Amino acid sequence: MPSLLQQRLFREMAHLFILSTCVLMTLILIGRAVQMREMLLGLDMNLLDTALLFCYMTPLFLMLIIPVACMLSVFLTFLRMGTDRELIALRAGGISIYQMLPAPVLFSILCTALALWVSLHWLPWGMSHFRATVMEIATTRARIVIQPGVFNADFPNLVLFARRVDPDAGTLFEVLVNDRTVPEREVTILAPEGTIASNPEKGELVFNLKNGKLYSTTGSQTARLAFDAYTVRLPLSALFSSVELGDVRPREMSWKTLLATRDALKQSEHKTIQQSSGGTQRTPLNIILTEIQRRWAYPAACVALAIFVLPVAAAFQGLHRQIGLVVALLMFFVYYSLMSLGFTLGETGVVPPAVGLWVPNALFLLAGCVGLRLTAREHFPNIINAIRTVTDRFKNIARRFGKSGRTGDALQ
Repeated sequence: MPSLLQQRLFREMAHLFILSTCVLMTLILIGRAVQMREMLLGLDMNLLDTALLFCYMTPLFLMLIIPVACMLSVFLTFLRMGTDRELIALRAGGISIYQMLPAPVLFSILCTALALWVSLHWLPWGMSHFRATVMEIATTRARIVIQPGVFNADFPNLVLFARRVDPDAGTLFEVLVNDRTVPEREVTILAPEGTIASNPEKGELVFNLKNGKLYSTTGSQTARLAFDAYTVRLPLSALFSSVELGDVRPREMSWKTLLATRDALKQSEHKTIQQSSGGTQRTPLNIILTEIQRRWAYPAACVALAIFVLPVAAAFQGLHRQIGLVVALLMFFVYYSLMSLGFTLGETGVVPPAVGLWVPNALFLLAGCVGLRLTAREHFPNIINAIRTVTDRFKNIARRFGKSGRTGDALQ
């Protein structure tokens, strides 16, 4: 009987997990597409490129979706069993809540392993490919924008002229650049040759000019300079609205890069000076340490949340699944708020990152264990029955007042 029970529980949780993941992923991708509409239109991407970008963003969303989908699947499974009186029948048959634990615990561990793989491997892969794809599309788009023999003013504060253009190689010939990106300074550059490239790590387009001359005008003064190589950098956000890549952020780094960056920051003199000033600033080291803890804390949330919702589902037995879904999402909102608070406190150095990100998991796991103990002893209150009792009392009080009011009217 327990073996068959575990199989049925695991199968139902797996079906709900797949369904929850697909629905949540669809909703998030639709919302993200609305936010990125300016970028998609500005880069003039086709359907295949758009699909690739959303595919590369999937790991970032899965890192958050997997814990909530795991929690929903466990909660809705046991809520359905409570509503159908299966939990009461199992308890009457001598099966306690502890004997039902193997399936949800094993299921949450598998979800943790999946989320950990996404966090440590798939996430940096997706983010690096997302950045590289956007930069490649933007570079190609910039080459198309530059027309030979035409003064191109599509770049903010930059006018570019090239007599000949090789769009495939990104090479410009007989180039004139008027650069006004620096306030109160105008730079005019003449070069026989130049190239268009991209810097994915910085999220910017790069114009490399060779063997030219530079004329710098500041106020009424003009300076002339000959150069062998000169670089004009243009952030991608200045060219295409809503495209803000910037420097590579910690969440885009691989696990090895995070550890190497942490070690380098620990050895730097800049980190020592900042720590001596109180350690309550958003320092690069704190940001890296917080990201390292986040890569493990979010996957571990699968186990903590699964244990937490087991007694809660038993307490809410009799509740409709639609309302149960709202209750589960509210519980996850509380958990996510605590995690966000811990993330901020860890980055600013108010608390150690390990404390800020692991305390929510510990609190929910402890609450779940206490709830399981109370449920096994049948001391955990049935919230639905309690709500019905309170509602019935209010109804009775209202009826009494109504009867007394009608009696007074009759006497008058």
